[in-house]
Amino acid sequence: MKNQKSLVLAVLCLFSVGVFAQKSSKKDEVVTIKTNLGTIRVILFDETPKHKANFLKLTKDKFYDDLLFHRVIDDFMIQGGDPNSRNAKPDDMLGKGDNGYKIPAEFSPKLFHQKGALAAARDNNPAKESSGCQFYIVQGRKWSKNDLNKQAARAARKLTDSQRKVYEEIGGTPHLDGSYTVFGQVIDGMEVIDKIGAVEKDERDRPEKDVSMKMSVKKMKKKKITKKYGWQYEA
Repeated sequence: MKNQKSLVLAVLCLFSVGVFAQKSSKKDEVVTIKTNLGTIRVILFDETPKHKANFLKLTKDKFYDDLLFHRVIDDFMIQGGDPNSRNAKPDDMLGKGDNGYKIPAEFSPKLFHQKGALAAARDNNPAKESSGCQFYIVQGRKWSKNDLNKQAARAARKLTDSQRKVYEEIGGTPHLDGSYTVFGQVIDGMEVIDKIGAVEKDERDRPEKDVSMKMSVKKMKKKKITKKYGWQYEA
């Protein structure tokens, strides 16, 4: 399992956006998401400064503590951040809660929906503005070359060779690219995404047993992040 985890992270570092982080700072923030099924750690991208600043502020303000992953679809994604999910009863309808504002979309061709991508949920709006608080983490699945060709044709969007390699070897949800803002990436705890994805759900995709979260932020030297989690920054 450890070797497999190392291989997955190595491929992600080579072919994803870890090399695009800002050069000016020697430190970066690591966000820890503790759940009752395990711990996930993510880094946030400087290419999406509004989303990064917002997520860090909400985390530091303890906004996310005791909220639920209220929408879970196996081989697709796990979604959380609805403030109405705190102390929600089993039959409560979740997913419509917000914190009163939206964030302008921040798209980059470098940022895509590979497995472990952290992205902003949103309602149906023409500007594709993001929810101010709801987010999801991609689980996805592996895609064949033929399926990727069909997907790219439907979306009128060209995938790079490196993106194709990630979707084929690691997995993700390519049909979401260009529609939802990707603003971070899991660097530790990828197996926890799979655990959450596999739980029993009701007809509304809410886990039968609550999956709650608590978040914290730690500023670390980038060299230490690379050594501890294998995430590569641009030199």
